[in-house]
Amino acid sequence: MPRHRRSFFAEPVAAKVPEITFLFWVIKILTTAGGEATSDYLGLNLYPHSRPTVVAIETAILAVGLVWQFHVRRYAAAPYWFFAYSIAIFGTGVSDALHLVVGIPYAGTTLLWAVVLAIVFWRWHASERTLSIHSVYTRRREAYYWAVVFATFALGTALGDFTATSLHLGFLASGILFFVVILIPAVAWKWLGLNSVVAFWCAYVVTRPLGASFADYFSRPHSLSGADYGNGPVALVITIIVAALVGYLCVARNDIQRPESYPEGSYPPVSDEALGNTKP
Repeated sequence: MPRHRRSFFAEPVAAKVPEITFLFWVIKILTTAGGEATSDYLGLNLYPHSRPTVVAIETAILAVGLVWQFHVRRYAAAPYWFFAYSIAIFGTGVSDALHLVVGIPYAGTTLLWAVVLAIVFWRWHASERTLSIHSVYTRRREAYYWAVVFATFALGTALGDFTATSLHLGFLASGILFFVVILIPAVAWKWLGLNSVVAFWCAYVVTRPLGASFADYFSRPHSLSGADYGNGPVALVITIIVAALVGYLCVARNDIQRPESYPEGSYPPVSDEALGNTKP
């Protein structure tokens, strides 16, 4: 009797990522800032002498986000942004651990995560022949997408700390620097003909050090060039704002990719696996 392959996560039936709008970038930057502040609060304030507890909390949040996002079969704002926020928290913790626990300098962790990101991009393109977010309507492409997201969060954390600490720019100056940098791919795309996929991912990578730098500025003490509002209050305020904006998207649903955005036909192709027509 033929046996069909079973998977814990069903194959998507539509795009799993949002349409790129101005609000997307706002929430993306806020999640990077909130993830930085939340991870720092857990690591520095809540359990300063219990690192395994912090790791367990961040891992649990990540696991919930992963299962929720991969369980749904089409894009939905709540699971998508919850998972993005959880990656922001976990990625910050991993990147900081490499520096604080392992002892790798910020320049080294920045280079390490840049290499990891390049490898993931290379594998994704070699496997799927595209890096477009409008093509993320299969489970494998979604896995590549989130692997890239994780690498960008970790890279951005290391890069922001490198410019603020190793280069002695401070957090505010670093934030302003990355704000200017993120405008470069936008300008190049709009007026210089830069490929939209390249422009998107260049800007996406920079959102992390941009958001993290401003989060560090508002949360860190004056002695560390910060505004000294504290990690907890900054994390709480940002989380509330993100929740409100995501709640709006859940109601408005204006961030769902339109069918005409898909590259083939009116709707993304549904695989045999999604229909249960797998071979024995």
